[in-house]
Amino acid sequence: MRCAICRYAYVIALTLSGAAFAQTQPAAETIIQVDARKTANYAIPRSIFGTFLEPIGNSTYNGLWAELLQNPSFEDNLWDVKQVADLVKDDPELNRASEMALPLPWEPLRYAQGSRYAPQWNDVANSYRSLLLMALPDKQTGIRQKVYLPVHRISHYVGSVYLKLVSGPARVEVSLRERNHPDHIFDSREIQLGAAGWRRYEFALEVPPHQLVPLEPSDFVVAASDETRVLIDQASLLPGDNIDGMDPEMIAMSQELKTPIVRFGGNFTSAYHWKDGIGPRDQRVSMLNTAWGIPEYNQFGTDEFLRFCQLIGAEPQIALNLGTGTPQEAADWVQYVNAHWADHAGGLLWELGNELWGDFQVGYPTRPRVAERTKSFSDAVRRVDPKARLIATGGDPDAFHDWNAAQLANPPHTFNYLSTHFVVTTNSLQALHPSPDLVAKATFALPIELERRLRSMHQQFQDARGSDVNTAFTEWLFWSAEDQFSPRYDNMGGAIGTAGFLNMLLRNADIVPISDMTGIIEFGGIWKKRGRVFGVPAYWVFRMYSNADATRLVETQSNGQRYDVDQGSTRLPKIADVPYLDVVAALNSSGSKLTLLCVNRHLTRDLETKIKLTGFRPTKAAAHSIFAGSIYEKNDETEPEHIHPQEVSWSVTSPELKYTFRHESVTVIELGR
Repeated sequence: MRCAICRYAYVIALTLSGAAFAQTQPAAETIIQVDARKTANYAIPRSIFGTFLEPIGNSTYNGLWAELLQNPSFEDNLWDVKQVADLVKDDPELNRASEMALPLPWEPLRYAQGSRYAPQWNDVANSYRSLLLMALPDKQTGIRQKVYLPVHRISHYVGSVYLKLVSGPARVEVSLRERNHPDHIFDSREIQLGAAGWRRYEFALEVPPHQLVPLEPSDFVVAASDETRVLIDQASLLPGDNIDGMDPEMIAMSQELKTPIVRFGGNFTSAYHWKDGIGPRDQRVSMLNTAWGIPEYNQFGTDEFLRFCQLIGAEPQIALNLGTGTPQEAADWVQYVNAHWADHAGGLLWELGNELWGDFQVGYPTRPRVAERTKSFSDAVRRVDPKARLIATGGDPDAFHDWNAAQLANPPHTFNYLSTHFVVTTNSLQALHPSPDLVAKATFALPIELERRLRSMHQQFQDARGSDVNTAFTEWLFWSAEDQFSPRYDNMGGAIGTAGFLNMLLRNADIVPISDMTGIIEFGGIWKKRGRVFGVPAYWVFRMYSNADATRLVETQSNGQRYDVDQGSTRLPKIADVPYLDVVAALNSSGSKLTLLCVNRHLTRDLETKIKLTGFRPTKAAAHSIFAGSIYEKNDETEPEHIHPQEVSWSVTSPELKYTFRHESVTVIELGR
């Protein structure tokens, strides 16, 4: 159970006066003073709990999008060289399949039958290629693809395929079979081919109970017999419970985040043409996502994104193409979305490009040209939607001054916000051979220095333009290519970083009213592996914060211990005065609830804490806390809720509480009166 017993022991140790966790070592008592009479002069905007969705990895395809097949249109050149190498490394048999002219990741039904397949470029139902299947005279011949069916929740699957008879009997079979055991058929359907020409055929397949174990793969098969020759194109296989083509479990978990905005953007933005992703899905062309070297099937386009936002109660925030795109194309997209969203009134958030300062960005403008390009797109958008709220590309907090100065040279009202991003490689430090403890402490300290940089950034805005521009933090992520001894998006260390970042946003929401965590799907959010959906620890932290009934900050002071970082992250190597216990307190709109959002950054010490309240006398308390046996522990498809919040509640008889915060933990305490 990977320390599950330890986690529950901590919960059991809670007493009615708070949380009396067993300590790992003695510590002086920390005092937190909260004065509920002294409130901030701004309400916390819900928009700081925005999230981010980009076609990268398995975020949309193989993730949110419920389609179970890859390369359903039988194309070539949909993956770059690295991605092809990874596919073949994971499944070496694909080498043999490619020698038979089968497109990745399709395989022959039986390798021993040899080459009975040929790509066709001049006769297609979709995109650029179809596949000719040539059945043997005495044996069934076919193609197959490994799929992970979510049999833990659904046994019914629906699909379709485009077929065109070339010669022979007009029969084709589709089926689900045991992986690498073609004679073990779970279910099959025979398709009788109609008149000459391409036609779309629908089917339904059922997996009998106990025939397939969850997390185990099966084979989807299209096969023919008796020397039938048939062209195959644009196949599809979906769970029967899909919601408009999307995964219902991912929809449900996204709804629980209560995120008010979802950003659709990223590096792919600079080469994405939105008209490729509208219209009948069967006619949309598959192509290479040049930013990430993976397929862009264009099945999840503008209408699907808007439907996703509608399903989870969020507003769309879309990044426009300032790389290969034109101002007119951007204006047309704005007009299209306004015509298809809500009351058609416009006024949505639109981002004028993504990370345009980077030479990795397709068609990036140079710094001397970015202002005029920003202005031309701004003018085009404002002509079709004067109420549009525009986010221009700004610099990152560690290198923003010159780039932002160029953007701020634009006339007033060209944009409403300048974006900033912080996707930090947590194991990249100035120190040579840093210890895991230094990596962790340096990572946990980053939000404290970011807070200072954001204030400096805002001062530049004030000096240049007065008060008409704020910051939109449209990407943030704790990243590490190595998942050993590094806090990163998918382990408990990343959850500690996430909570510290959210505390920073709460304290600075007056100047950073918009923020998008990377991402709602994958990275710090919801994952799907082998058909099983789960949230990483950062997902649970974000959910704790975004569901908190907290709208107005109140004054909070602490006498707790602090630490300094030297030779830390190469991005922000020196960070002074980092509190081990980071606490933000806020009232709800009626003043009936006080919420404390708390992060214990200490690597080994549980912090005994006295919480003194002024101006608020609670009668009840509840705490949600998340922690693990190690900051390197994760959730995965085998233990999807290994790390998730633990809850305890108790009665309160005094405005002074005692609570012990476990080391390396995140806790949200709700006090009611």
